[in-house]
Amino acid sequence: MKSLVTPEIEAYAEAHSFPESEVCKELREETYRCMELPQMVVGPLEGAFLKLMAQLVNAKRVLEIGTFTGYSALCFAEVMPGDGRIITCDIDPDSTALAKKYFDRSPFGKKIEIKLAPALETLNELEGPFDLIFIDADKLNYVNYYRRGLDLISKAGVMVIDNVLWNGDVVFHPPPDESTAAIQELNRVVAADPRVSAVLVTIRDGILVVKPK
Repeated sequence: MKSLVTPEIEAYAEAHSFPESEVCKELREETYRCMELPQMVVGPLEGAFLKLMAQLVNAKRVLEIGTFTGYSALCFAEVMPGDGRIITCDIDPDSTALAKKYFDRSPFGKKIEIKLAPALETLNELEGPFDLIFIDADKLNYVNYYRRGLDLISKAGVMVIDNVLWNGDVVFHPPPDESTAAIQELNRVVAADPRVSAVLVTIRDGILVVKPK
């Protein structure tokens, strides 16, 4: 993943944000040692951003689409109240096995439930409302996840969508690949949706923050 800022600026921002817990640090380090695409982990700065989002909406129910190794789910769990619950969706048994290992190690991991199935199937079975929905999964379904997410989000909630700048490729027309085209379509759909207010934030690979009106 191409950084949008210099490593020095990224490190400075991390140092002046929510601190990374020791469990999250160890999970991030093991992800980089063991996983084929470790850059998919959200990392300390985006993790701090997600923690703050959860606190701002007083999240008690979080839906995450795309678990990977569980870093972002743990970030949510660390700041949510004791009765908070996180449902996280993925299809990869290997990455979620690593996630479960760290959920079991963390005193906050009991708040997290993994749904190992295609996310759209899981979403169709769930009932809202959720206070926060975080989308960070296969890009070709981003518009589908967004549309179903609007059915499940609470009126006072927030939806956070990751990778919406896609290494900067979203500025290219025509798009270089299907994933870029799907993200461009999502960004157009959200910007034109009268039901929401949204801002695209240039943290890491781009984060779209969406609020129902």
